[in-house]
Amino acid sequence: MSARRVLAVFGVLAMLVAGCDRPGTAGDQGGAAAGRSAGGGGRSAPVDPAWQELTLPAPPGPAGRLLLRDAVSCAGRWFLVGGVVDAAGDTRPAAWSSTDGSSWSPVPIAARTFYGRQHVLYAAACAPGPAGGRGEGRVAALGAKNGGVHGNPRTGTWVRDDAGALREVPAAFELFGGPRAVSASRLAAGAGGWLIAGGRVDGAAVWTSPDAGGFTLAEGLPELAGDARGRTAAYDVVALPAGWLVVGSLLPAGGTALTPLAWTSVDGRSWRRAELPTRGGRGRAERVTLLDGVPVAVGPVPDGFAVWRADDGSRWQRVGAFGAAGPGVLSVVGLTVARGVLVAVTGDGAGRSAWASSDGGASWRAVTVPLTVADGGDTAMAVAGGVDRLLLMADDGRGSRAWWGAVASAGW
Repeated sequence: MSARRVLAVFGVLAMLVAGCDRPGTAGDQGGAAAGRSAGGGGRSAPVDPAWQELTLPAPPGPAGRLLLRDAVSCAGRWFLVGGVVDAAGDTRPAAWSSTDGSSWSPVPIAARTFYGRQHVLYAAACAPGPAGGRGEGRVAALGAKNGGVHGNPRTGTWVRDDAGALREVPAAFELFGGPRAVSASRLAAGAGGWLIAGGRVDGAAVWTSPDAGGFTLAEGLPELAGDARGRTAAYDVVALPAGWLVVGSLLPAGGTALTPLAWTSVDGRSWRRAELPTRGGRGRAERVTLLDGVPVAVGPVPDGFAVWRADDGSRWQRVGAFGAAGPGVLSVVGLTVARGVLVAVTGDGAGRSAWASSDGGASWRAVTVPLTVADGGDTAMAVAGGVDRLLLMADDGRGSRAWWGAVASAGW
C-alpha cells in the first residue's frame, strides 16, 4: 500500500472517530459533560493571559510572509521555528531565538539539499548544555516540503549547537520518505538522546539518535508497530527520566474506530503497550507532556477531549475532559505546561481554541486568544511553555503572529 493511500485511510477513520457520536450520546466514565460541569467547557469565565504581541525581525533573504509553527524553551532560552513564503509561493526555513521571550534574533540557517532549502520547520525540541556550562545547549527540528512526482512530504532534520547556525542533517531519502513513509510527527530530547515519533506503512515507528546529528529508523518493532490486533499510529513523544513515552492510537483489526494507546521504552527498541481507558475504546491520544514529572496525555473522543494521567507511564486513568464535538474532525495540536498549568490547543473542524487546567487536567477553562484561526488549510496555532509564561503562535492563512502571556497563580 502506498504512503498516500495509508494517509487517506487514516483520514477517513479519523472522521469516523470524531463524527460518529455527538453530544448527548453515551460517553466515557467521567466524560466530557462531567469535565464541562467541573469548569472546563466554557461555563466559567475564560482565562485572559493579557497577551503581548512580539516583534519578530525578518530573517535574511527575500521578503515574504512568516510561517510560525512551533517553539520550545529550555535552559533559559526560547527557540521559535517555521519558515517564510514569498509572493511566488516558494518557501524556506526560518528560526529565531530569545533569552527573555520578548527580544528575538534570527537564527542563521544552513541548508544543504534541494528540498531542505524549501523546508518549513514544524516541530522543535531542545536539550540544555552541561550543568554549569556557558553554552546554549542543542536544538533540533523537523522540516518538510511537499515535492517529487507524488507530492509527498520530503522530511528532514535540523540541529543547532549553542549559538551556531541551524544546519540541515543530510539523510538517505528512505530514512523518512520512500514507499513505506507515512509521517514523522514530533521529537523529544532526554537523557537517552533524541527520539522522533511517527509512522510507517505497518504502523507506529520511531527514529533514535544519541545527539540529533543523524537518526536511525526503527520500524516493525513488536508492540509498537501494527500486528494481528490492528494498525497503530504514533503522534507525540516525551522523554522520561529513563526512556521514552509515545502516545497514539490503534485501529483494531476489522474495526472502524480508533483506540488511544501509549507506549513506554527504556532504549527506544523494546516497547510496552498500554491502552488508555475510554468507553467503547474510542479516541486518540494526540499530545503528551510531563506535569511535575507525571505524564499527562490529551486527545479527542467522540464528544470532546479526554485527559489521561499515568504515575508510571503504563497504568493510565481518565482524570478529566473538556470541550465538545464540533462540525468536523476533533484534534489536539498543542500541549504544554507553564507554572504548573496545563495549556492545550485544539481544533474542532471550525476553529482552533486554547484551554487551561490548573488542577492536573481535572477541570478546564477556555483561554482567550488574540487571533481567530480557522481549523484546517494553511492555518496553524501552537503554544509553548516556559517557567512562568506562555508563547502563542497563530497563523490565520494570511499572516503569522506571536504573543507571550504571563501565567499568574491567581485567576488560572
